[in-house]
Amino acid sequence: MSKLHIKKGDEVIILAGKNKGDKGKVLKVLVDEQKAIVEGANMVSKSTKPSAKNPQGGIVKQEAPIHISNLSLIDPKSGKATRVAIKHEGKNVIRIAKKSGEEIK
Repeated sequence: MSKLHIKKGDEVIILAGKNKGDKGKVLKVLVDEQKAIVEGANMVSKSTKPSAKNPQGGIVKQEAPIHISNLSLIDPKSGKATRVAIKHEGKNVIRIAKKSGEEIK
């Protein structure tokens, strides 16, 4: 299993699919499946049974996972898609945007 270049809380842009070009925040990363859930992107309708949390039941809209290969980090300086370089400083790992050389936090 390889390491992923995207973490929870990152700002990403979608490169392919029905939401191509959309930007959003990563809510969750599914490492085993190599997928991520992006806020407000890839919305699907899901039927739910009535429960204590949702007594009415019915159809609920929620985000579905998107494959990591269809996502790219946003450069903090230019706001465009960028690749990621990994730099090791002692025990710390720093991610750097290839386009501007800025550190990704």
